[in-house]
Amino acid sequence: MLLSDSILSRLQYQHQTIAELIDGLSADELKLQVNPGKWSAFENIVHLAAYQPTFITRIHKITKGDNPFFERYVAENDPLFYEYLKKNAVELLSIIENDRRDIVHFFSELNEDDFRKTAQHPKYGNLAMLQWLQFFLLHEAHHLWVILQLVYNPSAKTKK
Repeated sequence: MLLSDSILSRLQYQHQTIAELIDGLSADELKLQVNPGKWSAFENIVHLAAYQPTFITRIHKITKGDNPFFERYVAENDPLFYEYLKKNAVELLSIIENDRRDIVHFFSELNEDDFRKTAQHPKYGNLAMLQWLQFFLLHEAHHLWVILQLVYNPSAKTKK
């Protein structure tokens, strides 16, 4: 695998932080909208679960080598997002884990030429495969940070 230890470690384990952050919380606590009009912790988890299949599709298209253009992902436009809203946190964590195994396997099979292949992002322009992976991991990390802020927010306990 042509990935740094940092990237590989995050790819393999970063998503497991979700379970650590929400351990012991009820479904109601996870679904509480701490900030009205913004996603709950649960909706952030749903988003992470629903985005992984999109990412898998995109990285497969990148390996074809024709420099595809990908529109900005919008969860509210993804039918899978709404399907996953009907699931519970345990089911979502399992889905995330299974999809992540597929992503890790995919990247373990790539060669140097595959890593040089690119795709167009509407905001960031032409990104090589490794940059798409960094983008994926940092996007996930952002949502982990948001989840932490929501579940550790003292006002979340008083809004019940």
